[in-house]
Amino acid sequence: MPKLIPYKEYSGLKNMSIDISIHNESIKNKAKPILRLYGWEKPTLTIGRNQALTGINTDYCRLNNIEIVKRPTGGRAVLHDKELTYCFITHEDFLENGKSVILSYREISQALITGFKLLNIDLSFPETKKVSVQNDFCMALSTGADLNYKGKKIIGSAQFRKQNYILQHGSILLDIDPKMLENIFYSENPDKNLITIKQINPAIADINIISRAVISGFEAIFGCKYVQY
Repeated sequence: MPKLIPYKEYSGLKNMSIDISIHNESIKNKAKPILRLYGWEKPTLTIGRNQALTGINTDYCRLNNIEIVKRPTGGRAVLHDKELTYCFITHEDFLENGKSVILSYREISQALITGFKLLNIDLSFPETKKVSVQNDFCMALSTGADLNYKGKKIIGSAQFRKQNYILQHGSILLDIDPKMLENIFYSENPDKNLITIKQINPAIADINIISRAVISGFEAIFGCKYVQY
């Protein structure tokens, strides 16, 4: 039976440790899919597994108690603050197109699209075009792994695979602090291509509301009930 790990906040190091641990245990136990929802005890910068810290104001992070931690997935740095983070772990055979990275992203993202429709928010995949950004902020760049609302990015996701088990986690933006982003990434208007739940509809910029929608979307798309544990 697919499992649900309900929302809870942890440190950045603990969050990444939990994701990696669940992934490894799923491989070991040949586990059914697991959906985990979580948050961050304080603003945290996660760094892609092959990314250096160049282009990031580490002094600002240290002085402002912003944790910096590596994540198992690739890509550029992500600031986690006012958001709901999801992690979905499954064997690739659970998905219709699990062996394809691009198609599996889209298949899992359909669960998010479906969940947000319940909130009257229509998400879409970004247009396929090369975009250049001047900083190391991952959310400033929309790729085929992300979801947009009216042309602006609202959910960014990344994948890691090991022994045919997929770990996909991503950030769902409830709100952002533009000044914090500017200071971390030495950049003006790093949020110009972003949009948040609060900007779309402040009344639903709530962890519980968004969590319920995400869970419902996963249950609808994959035709199963997620059992909490």
